[in-house]
Amino acid sequence: MAHRTFPPELMQTQRDWNRTYEALARRPPQTAVLRRRLRELSSRLAAHPYWHTEAGRSPAAKVELRQQVRSQEAEAS
Repeated sequence: MAHRTFPPELMQTQRDWNRTYEALARRPPQTAVLRRRLRELSSRLAAHPYWHTEAGRSPAAKVELRQQVRSQEAEAS
């Protein structure tokens, strides 16, 4: 299966979203700050121009983005 090529800033935003979500799941004292950050990152992900391209129109593209970022994070750790 061929992998899509996502813009680097979109990959980084997904990485930031993942880290923020995981931090929020651990329920630290600053949950309000993390919730605001997660909303901001979600908006940036959803509004990225990539989703208006032919390659980004498929719902599978968003799934693949998350999978690629998680795979890279697993390789890095």
